[in-house]
Order: sequence, then structure tokens, then C-alpha cells
Amino acid sequence: MSETPEARSIRIVWPAGRLTATLGDTPAARALLDALPIESRAATWGEEVYFDTGLSLPLDSGARQVVDPGTVAFWTEGDALALPYGPTPISRGDECRLAGPCNVLGSVDGDPRRLATVRSGDPVRVELA
Repeated sequence: MSETPEARSIRIVWPAGRLTATLGDTPAARALLDALPIESRAATWGEEVYFDTGLSLPLDSGARQVVDPGTVAFWTEGDALALPYGPTPISRGDECRLAGPCNVLGSVDGDPRRLATVRSGDPVRVELA
């Protein structure tokens, strides 16, 4: 796989919008890139969008449950990408608290609140940008 920055940018597309994200160089991020394109159905949980990827990955040593808005995370228990843009039902205050520890893959480019237009059941596609 090429190590150019372009190779680590992904595009996430849903009926009402799209965004790009930049991934870091981690085993989980590389596994996601190798699996693209991925098509799934979105689910929402508070101000988080998540969807199945068909990947089964181990939890990284740097996994975190509380992340910044716009973090691209992989929820190993659900084999899902998790894209928080605000509080979830288990958040304390304004934090983004995921359902459990997740592998941090990267972050959304620009305003993560664009994810608020994703509706549960929307088709979602993740592809190389």
C-alpha cells in the first residue's frame, strides 16, 4: 500500500451529504483501507453515527472510550465504524463517550456536525477519497 497522504483519506457518503476523513497509520486503519469500498446501513446513538463494516479487528492498546467530536473510531465489539459528533446517551456533559473502548483511526476533515444529517437506516458508503 502506498504511504502517500492520499492513500489515507476516505470519503463517507450518505443520502444527505458526504465528508472526508484522514486516517492515521495504525493496523486498524490499514485494515479498513484494505477493505474499501464498504457499503452499509447507518444507525445513530445520540450524536453518533455507526455502521457495520464486515471487519473483525482486535482492540488496540491505545483504544479509548472518550474521544473528540469527529473522531473516526472502530468499535471492535460491533465490528463497526463509530463517528461521534457530540454527546451519546452515556456521555457525561458534552463529551463524546462511545459504547466501549474503540480503536482510534483518524478524524473527520472539517465540521463533524455534518453527520447530524445521517438518519438511522440511511445507506452509507466508505471509499478512498
